[in-house]
Amino acid sequence: MSKYDNIYAIVRQIPIGRVATYGQIADLAHLYGKARLIGYALYQVDISLSDIPWHRVINAKGEISHSMQRNGTDYKQRSLLEEEGIKFNPEGKINLREYLWQPEDGFVVS
Repeated sequence: MSKYDNIYAIVRQIPIGRVATYGQIADLAHLYGKARLIGYALYQVDISLSDIPWHRVINAKGEISHSMQRNGTDYKQRSLLEEEGIKFNPEGKINLREYLWQPEDGFVVS
């Protein structure tokens, strides 16, 4: 399994109405300190065809990472999260205490 396949397998496990951070996914994939690699992997996802819930991965501040290179998908990300019941505060942040995904003990990616 490639690094990207491993990342995608983890992201697929984030339940509806929950989010994970780039760093959290990196740690779960045993790619410690490589949060940017998670961002690169998710940037490669064809969001129109994929079953990977890329929109559930946000930055450690509880924010959507905005970028001109995303061609508007950052706004799509917020919309998808709101459809799942995730609320943003007036500053555009998600309360990680409320919405952060906590994998079960013994979490393993096969």
